[in-house]
Amino acid sequence: MHRSTASPTLPSGRTLGLGLALVSAFAFGGSGTAAKPLIEAGLSPLHVVWLRVTGAAVALLPIAYRHRDAVLRRPGLLLGFGLLAVAGVQACYFAAISRIPVGVALLIEYLGPPLLIGYVKFVQRRPISRGSAIGAGIAVAGLACVVEVWNGLSFDALGVLFALGAACCQVGYFVLADAGRRGERPVDPLAVSAYGLLIGAVLLTAVARPWQADWSPLGGDVVMNGHTLPAFVPAVWMVLIATVLAYLTGVISVGYLSPPVAGVVANLEAVVATVLAWVLLGEHLGLPQIAGGLLVLAGAFAAQVSTPGAEEKAAVAPDATAAVAGAATDPDPEDRAATTARTGSATAS
Repeated sequence: MHRSTASPTLPSGRTLGLGLALVSAFAFGGSGTAAKPLIEAGLSPLHVVWLRVTGAAVALLPIAYRHRDAVLRRPGLLLGFGLLAVAGVQACYFAAISRIPVGVALLIEYLGPPLLIGYVKFVQRRPISRGSAIGAGIAVAGLACVVEVWNGLSFDALGVLFALGAACCQVGYFVLADAGRRGERPVDPLAVSAYGLLIGAVLLTAVARPWQADWSPLGGDVVMNGHTLPAFVPAVWMVLIATVLAYLTGVISVGYLSPPVAGVVANLEAVVATVLAWVLLGEHLGLPQIAGGLLVLAGAFAAQVSTPGAEEKAAVAPDATAAVAGAATDPDPEDRAATTARTGSATAS
């Protein structure tokens, strides 16, 4: 089967990838706004996460059935994606915010793009454009302003370790999404998302024990910025938009953009989350947060307008010679998945 790897450098493919990455960031950004009223109504954060992932997994069952051959073709990649990109990110993040301020945990988690650049550069030994590196640095600086990290800085070694685990799992999200399209046994990104969420749901079920939860708040009403609405409305939004749409568009976008660039664009999630909290929850933005949001946008833009270097162009050239050369220098996707899983697990523990 012929599969061109040149699409990331074509304007049409790059534009499509950017559009999908932006949709994913906006969709992910609404998860907290949808989840908070449910938590305030009486559901625990862990059970809200379980509801989010399991509901999305059920919604994607038809896609999983259609691509059931993926389980035999790349079981390690699917397991790694479910462990890191779904269950790992969620579990580590909520463990972190139980010990350190939310703003600090969010900032540490979004150190993922710089970590991703380091992974691609020094582990995979693939070229990184200067714009991607600069964009990641600018975006992280902007995130520090968005979450106003100086208002709640406190040091708890275990909490920081959990937050770093979430950052490493975020790296796994982009690396494994990219690995799914490579090698002799590529997997459809829809299958990666579907089976990743299914595996994540199983893992979170063992931790959350949903049968012990009181789910009655879902049958009542919740309050958002003084307005009452049925609880199932934010629940459905959280499942279908903030999870199903977010994961599908995010994983597909990595196939058109490099993982570092997609990671930088994903930082927009924090800006979207802050703006939605302002509009829907009445949590007003301050001047530092507005300035930080502009920095995140600038960082994403810097990564997008960067011109790939000669080595990077050669790595994605469509001709057979370049493809063979790229395969010789790029680790096997299964090995990368296993390496990423070990790295994320070691950091989170």
